[in-house]
Parts: sequence; structure tokens; C-alpha cells
Amino acid sequence: MGDGMERFAELLGGGPDAFALDEAMALIANHLRPSADPNRLLARLDVLAETCPAPDLESLMEHLFGVGRFAGNTDDYYDPRNSLLDQVLDRRLGIPISLSVLALEVGRRLDLPLGGVGMPGHFLIRHRTESDVFADPFGGPALLDAVACRDIYQRLGGPGQWTNKHLVIVSRRSIVVRTLTNLKATYQHRNDLAGLRSVMALRAKIPSLGEGERQEFRRLMAGLN
Repeated sequence: MGDGMERFAELLGGGPDAFALDEAMALIANHLRPSADPNRLLARLDVLAETCPAPDLESLMEHLFGVGRFAGNTDDYYDPRNSLLDQVLDRRLGIPISLSVLALEVGRRLDLPLGGVGMPGHFLIRHRTESDVFADPFGGPALLDAVACRDIYQRLGGPGQWTNKHLVIVSRRSIVVRTLTNLKATYQHRNDLAGLRSVMALRAKIPSLGEGERQEFRRLMAGLN
């Protein structure tokens, strides 16, 4: 894949959906954990798709999130490994957005029309052609409707009044930004300056984050050099 940072900047510098999400996530993992081989990570997603019993969402969800498969890490939700796709594959644990990325990218290999839903406080997936079909990989393999998604939002104490706008499919770039935002907050909370420095270097490559993000990155660099 060549130089990881240059490739990441190239991917995120295009249109908000004009890049491969799995490659971007593999590059994040590799930047934060150099032992994480992006090509091996992508090959593991290939195998998960090849072993799925049928190319439909119900089968995909059971294949990935049935009993004994991938699950939400409720014991240590803020472990940064929950956001790194190689570690999600190794440990079979993740948070809503990383498990959703797993489902989206295995599903893409099966030609399933799925999108990510950036609901405040949680992350879901949605069928693009069956408008009232959703799934919550963090919660298990069951398929959901919009009412069930609203119930999740209310149970988690989502900010403000419920609106169906919370169920709009977001761009791949938004998914990458949200992943890096989660990692930034995790490393700040842990006072892990090396991890924070690495995340900020990635965030500074994303045009949509603006000059303010790059200025913050430069301030961090000045303090760590």
C-alpha cells in the first residue's frame, strides 16, 4: 500500500464516499500499531465473507454476531483496541462503530447494500433498499426497525428529542472521522500522549476537519518533540 500516511491522506482527500472504508481503517490500525499488516487485515475480511452461509443481512448478522462470535466490549468500552480493526478481528470485541464497520465491509464483499448510521451516542447499520431494516452489531444479530432504533436511543439517554434524522446514512469519511474522534478522546482520557500524537497526525490529514485541527496537532508536536 506504499507509505501509510500518504495513502491515508490520498484516500480521505477525495470525495466523502470515494474511497474504500476497509483500507482506511486498515491504515489507521497500521499507523497506531505498525505490526498490523493492512493486507492481512483485508484478507481476513475476505475470509469472513467467503464463509458467510448466504448473501443476505440476516445471515451476515448471525455469522458475525451470533453466540460466540464478535461482540460488544461491555467490560472495557474505552479500551482503544476496540476501535482498531485488526484488534477487533483478533479479540472479537469492539464498540458500535467498529463492529458496524466490520459488518459493512464484510457485507460489501457480499454485494449487500448497507450503510452506516451515526445515531448520536450509538452507531447502527441500515439497509439501503429496505428502508425500515436496521441492525445494531453491538447489541447482537437481531434485525431492527426504526421504532427499535428509537428505543435504543432513548434507553441510552440520547441528547434531545428523537427525530428520524438520527437514522440517516452517513458518509465513509464521517465514519473515519468518528472513529478517530473516539480514539482521540480515549487517549486523552488515558493521558497516552504517544497514542494521541498518532491519532492527531491522522486527523490532520482530513480536509474536513479544518485548519483548527491542524493547529492543535502542531501544538501537540511542539510539546512532544
